[in-house]
Amino acid sequence: MNTTKRSKWIKPFWLVLASGTGIMLLLFFLISMGWMGFMPSFTDLENPHTNLASDIYSADGELLGKYYVENRSNCKYSDLSPALRNALIATEDVRFYKHAGVDLRAVARVFFGVITFSHQGGGSTITQQLAKNLFPRDPKAGKLKIIITKLKEWVVAAKLEHTYSKEEILAMYFNTVDFGNQSLGIKSAAATYFNKEPIMLNTEEAALLVGMLKAPSKYNPTRNLNNALNRRNTVIEQMEKYNYLTKTQADSIKTISIDMSHFSRQDHTAGLATYFREYVRQYLKDWCKNNPKKDGSCYDIYKDGLRIYTTIDSRMQRYAEAAVNEHVCEYLQPIFFKHWKGHKNAPFYNLSEKDTRTILLQAMRRSDRYGIMKDAGMNEEQIIAEFQKQVKMKLFTYHGLKDTLMSPWDSLRYMKTFLHCGMMAMETNTGYVRAYVGGVNYQEFQFDHVKLSRRQVGSTFKPYVYATAMQNGEYDPCTMVPNVPVTFYPPAVNSEWTPKNSGSYKEGEMLPLREALAMSINQVSAYLMKQFGPKAVISLVRAMGMTSDIPEVPAICLGACELSLFEQVGAINCFPNQGIYVEPVFITKICDKEGNIIASFVPKTNEAIDQITAFKTVRLMQGVVDYGTSARLRGQYRLSFPLGGKTGTTDNQSDAWFVGYSPMLTCGVWVGCEDRAAHFRSMEYGQGARMAMPVFGLFMQKLYADPNLPYSKVVKEQKTGYSFPIPAAYTGDASGCDERHRNRINIDFD
Repeated sequence: MNTTKRSKWIKPFWLVLASGTGIMLLLFFLISMGWMGFMPSFTDLENPHTNLASDIYSADGELLGKYYVENRSNCKYSDLSPALRNALIATEDVRFYKHAGVDLRAVARVFFGVITFSHQGGGSTITQQLAKNLFPRDPKAGKLKIIITKLKEWVVAAKLEHTYSKEEILAMYFNTVDFGNQSLGIKSAAATYFNKEPIMLNTEEAALLVGMLKAPSKYNPTRNLNNALNRRNTVIEQMEKYNYLTKTQADSIKTISIDMSHFSRQDHTAGLATYFREYVRQYLKDWCKNNPKKDGSCYDIYKDGLRIYTTIDSRMQRYAEAAVNEHVCEYLQPIFFKHWKGHKNAPFYNLSEKDTRTILLQAMRRSDRYGIMKDAGMNEEQIIAEFQKQVKMKLFTYHGLKDTLMSPWDSLRYMKTFLHCGMMAMETNTGYVRAYVGGVNYQEFQFDHVKLSRRQVGSTFKPYVYATAMQNGEYDPCTMVPNVPVTFYPPAVNSEWTPKNSGSYKEGEMLPLREALAMSINQVSAYLMKQFGPKAVISLVRAMGMTSDIPEVPAICLGACELSLFEQVGAINCFPNQGIYVEPVFITKICDKEGNIIASFVPKTNEAIDQITAFKTVRLMQGVVDYGTSARLRGQYRLSFPLGGKTGTTDNQSDAWFVGYSPMLTCGVWVGCEDRAAHFRSMEYGQGARMAMPVFGLFMQKLYADPNLPYSKVVKEQKTGYSFPIPAAYTGDASGCDERHRNRINIDFD
């Protein structure tokens, strides 16, 4: 082309270029001013709308779980391991520290690839991807709108670069990306896949997570292990290419297999303290309604990123769950299955066919299968008929789901055969709940047997009757009382009531009070009830925190009332706590997402009984452990430190209880079936000493053997907290007896 022809095109070329540039500048101006749709302001950038999960922590700093719509938790740049940062930059934006939000070199490369029909790689920077994550695109948008949206992202990226440092942008990016398995953000992902904090991730772990960002489902190591491995190695090669790793390091790391042994889906039905976390969730829902923010709106535990700090000790919680599993699930449950094998109406004892059918019909109506059939328009008769047909199903066992052929009706009966358990342990003086086990398996049985369940308490109610008697000063552990039948004539009942002992232990003799409680003599409890009446006992337990309905009848001396385990533990704790009722505490504080304390919690307290009465009752209950119905704690479980406790068994062995304490910790256990008609047919295994007490024994055994917990040191060195304190005003002997009542029984205390 000659000079004349070339000069002919120069002017139009520059005109087109200038016009294009002008149009682009105008577009960017209009976009930045918000004239072409929503444009985030600096305030929006500083406070991006993301749903943050609320974290619930144990007292020893372990993350117990989360409440979320999106499982997202934020972290700072300093929380990211160098391997994470390097892997991301090498893979997604190697010129991250050299551009101002938009990498023009990368854009030119992409443009050249388009016009030459050759793929040249992506052009989006980390900052642009962050802009897209913070302000997502409309998935239904047309091509023109997509172009406008892309330009908006450039403007947002420039604003982000102007507002934040590169380090802050990296952290924000990691907080907004999706890693699959309901894990939004690197903090959630590190916990889900490796049970680690982001700062602890090594190179191969960091490369795996960064590799997943391209397509979380395709490169998910729990579903597509080979894809994940290949993608991880690609990231490692990128790190080598850009000198974040040497060739030797890269080659070595690529030979490491992917380890998913610590993978744990962040699910509210799994993990540690599941029943406790659900109780706290329900509590927080009400708390949020009654404690608004400064602007009048309510906190949302699923979106506001609250941090809930609880009293649970994760180590003690693990021991509690292990004790329940070891005794109830692994030991007692097989015995219960064998006990009922071959019995026609198992596991219901002395129950008519009509009553059995009523129980199973109620269970059927609560099932998901029933709901689906009902929604499909089937009537009750049709549904029952379908429930009688055998189908393939997965049956719950403690060792995993079992494939079987069974009718849904029979599966309902099978599920009624499982024993359940509730357990709660709290610090004696502070009221801090350190362990909370609401059941045997939260995924299958979600009813909470600590706070929600109310069952007859049996002989565990007797210490309150004895305390009532000793409160007026006439009785102490050495006072002699008659072991003879006592008859009541309740005014509302036309017949008389004469409670009997469960055995013939020293029938007709005089017994010291401590021996009577140690052997759980019914007739002595009845004798004391006759002296003081049910009203006085109820008045006492109300001061000890019990709020459930307690009938004003003599039969409560044998535990004929229904209480929650929560109430029982709180009340029995008054004895080792020198008569002071301290309300069990579950939460110490709640913080907002910035870490500011928005609520603190302290227990409510009141003097329920005087110190001397409390001390005398402790001595009574020590007798139960030292030579009474709970003596196996000394022999079989070898618990040599000071302990007090009481077993409880209701009629027909429907409910088995144990409540007990050391000077530092109070604990209660309940074991039974969902329906009261399902239980052991004899006292051999059905009593509290066989069903419930071993859970306490195993738990205490584990606690006091752990050198990392304070209990073993207290026992070893016999420091404060080893023994039950004797009140300063007390003038009797160490056994809790006045001189005038001391008898021949000699027992060493502490």
